[in-house]
Amino acid sequence: MLKWIQGGISAVTGIAEPEYGREYIHTVTDRVRGKQPFNQTSAKDFEWQNPSHTHVETATFYFTDLDSGNVGFAQVIHSNIVGLHTTAQFTFRLFNAKIPENNIWTSTKLENFRVEGTNFFADGLSIEMNQEGDTVHFQSTVNDTSKVDLTFKRIAPGVKVGEDPVTYYGDNVEEPWGTMRHVFWPRNSCCGTLEITKEGEDTQTIAFSETKPAYSMFVMALQGMKPHHAAKSWNFMNFQSDTHSAVLMEYTTPKSYANTKVSVGILCSDKEVLAVTIDNDAEHVDSTIDSVGWPVPKEIKIDFNGIASTVPDEEVSSATPLKATVSGPLRDLVERIDVMSEIPSFVKNIVSGVAGTKPYIYQYFNEMALTIDEGQKVDGLGWCEVTFISEAEEVTQES
Repeated sequence: MLKWIQGGISAVTGIAEPEYGREYIHTVTDRVRGKQPFNQTSAKDFEWQNPSHTHVETATFYFTDLDSGNVGFAQVIHSNIVGLHTTAQFTFRLFNAKIPENNIWTSTKLENFRVEGTNFFADGLSIEMNQEGDTVHFQSTVNDTSKVDLTFKRIAPGVKVGEDPVTYYGDNVEEPWGTMRHVFWPRNSCCGTLEITKEGEDTQTIAFSETKPAYSMFVMALQGMKPHHAAKSWNFMNFQSDTHSAVLMEYTTPKSYANTKVSVGILCSDKEVLAVTIDNDAEHVDSTIDSVGWPVPKEIKIDFNGIASTVPDEEVSSATPLKATVSGPLRDLVERIDVMSEIPSFVKNIVSGVAGTKPYIYQYFNEMALTIDEGQKVDGLGWCEVTFISEAEEVTQES
């Protein structure tokens, strides 16, 4: 009971958590161990959860144009702090290593926002899914620098891990004090236009046509607790090529939850999900401490270990392993984001003063290569994010 009370207090106040132990986290990957992890999503899985307690919920649409090298994302962040204050933000990133003038970052507060099932609306912005549940139209004119009119159409099936894609924190999964949830469209086409207008310059229109679309990955995430309580670090990768896609969403908890790693990998051919993997290894190669104090890698190598998506539960134990690797240099740093400088002041007050918490996101975009079962190498482009939030081994009790 004491730990439950402590968990409740820290969930509200943002203070550092005690060391609960491994038994206080019930991961989505634990529940599917020994089973087929791959479950197809329905449109209902992409409805906004919008819980009444503290949470951050995001819908992020990544796009990768293999020909031009234009890459980025359009995102809506919907957050609720202690059930008292709700806010929404539109964020947009465009990057091209060969065309520096295409490198854009905008973050815009949304007004009069609301959620309606799978859809999201605000003044000057809409995200709408069609009735068939295979297409999303994202429009935004809230920022003159980055106007978005993109349509994302699912190519491969949607993915969730197990029937319930949620990790629960606490001693009772029926009444958790924190959650983490992800659902994916791992491979989509993206067509439409981006209108980029820098101050004092003419508007540039970037178009992705239906005959030559960009490739896309769509992920909806819900973090139902303070970010620094849920995870101490993250590894994320979105790899796209003309023939394959690969996604990694991986985080490691603070020591309060036994430094537990929760790792979800998705491998796709052009139109099929080849495997959903939960035993993955993201290796940071040749890391050096930077001026902030984090060990920043110069390369990344991600090993995916699982079984084919077609293997039924009863055959998992005897199934032939499926292995894949995505690797490449992390040369082109898109940006090192100081999270504390980006978040609103009312959120900053929650995590400031927590010892060892200094969240930074390192975003990269580079040529990478995928190999599956030691087969032919597939060249493509990979968007990687390496996130450090808090020190690995410190558990500090504060009041």
